[in-house]
Amino acid sequence: MCSVHICDANQARKYNSQYRHRDYATNVLSFPADIPAAFLELHQDFSIGDIIICASIVASEAREQHKEPIAHWAHLVVHGFLHLLGFDHIDEDDANTMEAIEIATLAKLGYTNPYKTVKSDHQTSILLETQ
Repeated sequence: MCSVHICDANQARKYNSQYRHRDYATNVLSFPADIPAAFLELHQDFSIGDIIICASIVASEAREQHKEPIAHWAHLVVHGFLHLLGFDHIDEDDANTMEAIEIATLAKLGYTNPYKTVKSDHQTSILLETQ
């Protein structure tokens, strides 16, 4: 279990600056709980952390990337949850692993691959979130 908090761009920038030392608003941030594994084994309904999602960035990214907003929200929740579980995308191998899990999870939820390329009338965009 985890909590999901919705914020505005000012809050997203503040949290990103304070906790990641990056002075811009981002779409999703994950904050794993610092809980001993032995405790989690005994209390499986305990929260593993918090996910913070910036609503305005999700909306603008969905428009820019020609995605359905609900699909982009689903992607960012899955993405944030995987961070809570310890996955990251710092190096290419880890990024490929994390993306494969995202794609498979979203497919089970009925959403298409969030990383596929789409063609619009004026350009081709690769769909990647900005985190």
